[in-house]
Amino acid sequence: MLIDAGARSDVGLVRKNNEDAYRVEPTLDLYVLCDGMGGEAHGEVASNMAADAVVTHCLEAQNNLSAPLFGEPRTDLSEASNRLASAVTLANRKIFEEAAANPLHRGMGTTIVAAWLKNGRLSLAHVGDSRAYLLRGGALEQLTADHSLVAENVRRGIMTPQEAETSNLQSVLIRALGSGAEVQVDVSENALLEGDMLVLCSDGLTRMVTDPEIASTMTTVEPAQAAANRLIELANEYGGVDNATVIVVRILQGSNGLLARLKRWTTGADGGPTGKSSA
Repeated sequence: MLIDAGARSDVGLVRKNNEDAYRVEPTLDLYVLCDGMGGEAHGEVASNMAADAVVTHCLEAQNNLSAPLFGEPRTDLSEASNRLASAVTLANRKIFEEAAANPLHRGMGTTIVAAWLKNGRLSLAHVGDSRAYLLRGGALEQLTADHSLVAENVRRGIMTPQEAETSNLQSVLIRALGSGAEVQVDVSENALLEGDMLVLCSDGLTRMVTDPEIASTMTTVEPAQAAANRLIELANEYGGVDNATVIVVRILQGSNGLLARLKRWTTGADGGPTGKSSA
């Protein structure tokens, strides 16, 4: 696949520290984004622990096919998807154990959304309200379901989408890494097509920028790094009330299988060649 990827994380205009974290592992086409929580309990510790744990686990599995899986594998999922779920399960365990052992870190946690592009397919794992979107043929589809109280109330018909957008309960999660010894990880798979665009983002973007604006930016701004930069700029222009992090991945036209690989990776203001944020 011919891939163009870019990422950026920004503290925003209100917060003093950035509790978001992201990682890009070009050798695997693996993308991970986390939004930490906990304030004084160091949400940035949880988000960075989770991002590192997922990348490390997946890299180790590539070098050791018999590496153990954490959690029960699903027969309806590919090896990559089961491995990604295993990585997120392991990340939850590490955060939970660290919070239990260190009083300073008690109460810390994080969301996570992780995407692994392999053999023309997208493996996606997530916990919390950080999102993944797919833009195909001009239509934007949210691939993840928010694990938040307001989203659950909307799904049950207790609250309308309009009420959810203005609710002061938007930040209340019903599922997150580190909140318990075990966690339920949502995992899905999608076939990828030439021209597809993938967006991973924290709620610091989606609370500020509407889905139509995300779709318009993805469609009109190139390359991927410029699109990621513009989405962060929009979040700040609309108030920047939270940390915002975005990863943009484009499947370029002209892809010709795995033998014809090209990656254009340009860093954002706080990223490095591996896509590791400074958060």
